[in-house]
Amino acid sequence: MKKSAFLFIIVAGIFWGTSGLFVNFLAPFGFSSVQMTAARGVFSAISMVIYTFFYDRRLFRANGWELVLYAASGLAMFCTASSYYASMQHTSVATAVVLMYTAPIFVMVYSVMFFGEKLSRLKLCSIVGMLVGCVLVSGIIGGLQWSGFGIFMGFMAGISYSAYNIVTKIQMRRPCHPLTATMYCMVFMAIISLTVAKPGSMAAITLQNPVLLLPMLIGLALCTGVIPYFLYTMALKALPVGTASALGIIEPMAATVFSVLFLREPLPLVSCLGIICILGSVFLLSRSDE
Repeated sequence: MKKSAFLFIIVAGIFWGTSGLFVNFLAPFGFSSVQMTAARGVFSAISMVIYTFFYDRRLFRANGWELVLYAASGLAMFCTASSYYASMQHTSVATAVVLMYTAPIFVMVYSVMFFGEKLSRLKLCSIVGMLVGCVLVSGIIGGLQWSGFGIFMGFMAGISYSAYNIVTKIQMRRPCHPLTATMYCMVFMAIISLTVAKPGSMAAITLQNPVLLLPMLIGLALCTGVIPYFLYTMALKALPVGTASALGIIEPMAATVFSVLFLREPLPLVSCLGIICILGSVFLLSRSDE
């Protein structure tokens, strides 16, 4: 089972890494980052609800406090996806995904400030490495073109994703089933995104070319939402959370490879060094004693 769990994490990371391909395809048709988040949320929520209904209807049960936590995770995931997609549109896929993966650093800083965790040398080195990496990957050094808004949205994705992780940690301390937590997260994410995504505009854009766009929107939800989250949940049954988090670096690597191979995005040496610094910092942090 453990070997299968490792494989599940790796495959999930590869699927998450396809986000940039879908964003690059859908954005020129007029979909905003919030609308792409809404499409992902709606189709993911529908799929998760149907699966949970047939798997075990008892998993729909939740008390008031748990629903508050699920709503918070849904809001965090909405902010993560919207910021992530916006960063991709204004910078590059590689830059956006690496900036989002500064999330473990923000979680650590938050834990030190509010939960009284010790700031070890390894953790301090992780922070320094992350800061150096972000400066390099942003393009400020080397005279590269860069977008301040895109970099800001990338950091917002990282902050939002760290909030999602913190809320999920709180959920898992309670008797919350991972499938229940994931399903309600997607449901609340869909509800929140639909309130701001202008569904009428989304429908109008889709109806211009439904044969092409509808499968792509469903593919966005399946490939970056349903399938990887299901595999990740299955893997957590056999792997510690820390190990699973460390293996999560597969996503930025996959996203970078996809962006270079399929989107022909340039990857300057300075940016490569920045990516290595950030991923190395995240990996060091995952190996430190929490």
